[in-house]
Amino acid sequence: MDKFSKVLSIAIPLDRANVDTDQIVPKQFLKLVQRTGFGKFLFYDWKFDQGGQQKPDFVLNNPKYSDSHILVTGENFGCGSSREHAVWALKDYGLDVIIAPSFADIFYNNCFKNGILPIRIPRNVIDELIHTMSKIEVDLEHQTVKYDSKIILFAIDEGRKKTLLEGLDDIAVTLQYQDEITLYEKSHAL
Repeated sequence: MDKFSKVLSIAIPLDRANVDTDQIVPKQFLKLVQRTGFGKFLFYDWKFDQGGQQKPDFVLNNPKYSDSHILVTGENFGCGSSREHAVWALKDYGLDVIIAPSFADIFYNNCFKNGILPIRIPRNVIDELIHTMSKIEVDLEHQTVKYDSKIILFAIDEGRKKTLLEGLDDIAVTLQYQDEITLYEKSHAL
């Protein structure tokens, strides 16, 4: 997993509540076994009509947001089934930060395990972010979101912050204790 650094980007405004994992990546695209390749299926049913043509009114089809790394959205983002594929699709699409008032618990945890920073901030700030035309800077080290000369602080568990800043997945965290694991295994050998 890559180390997380500051992210400076215009945000994709997706002002919808209760966006579930089936909407993030529909079930028919869950055939891949690796974590990559899902980005093209992100919000597929919202991006394309039944004939496979792009829907011009969907925000991800607006070229203005093609290089965005931040998604700003509504309450309870990532609800529904616990599929990790939804986070893989967001990451593969190029998103590093998701800002919402609330997240589904399993989705929230999956974000950290896959290098995405989910930030919980109040709805009134979400409303401002959705309407800003400015770039947004997310600084994990200082736990700030900066936009339009405003600075918003956000809370994050110190352990999760460390894993993102250092680019550690669950296996890398475990391997930090390799010496202790080896010592334990030697002392308990059959």
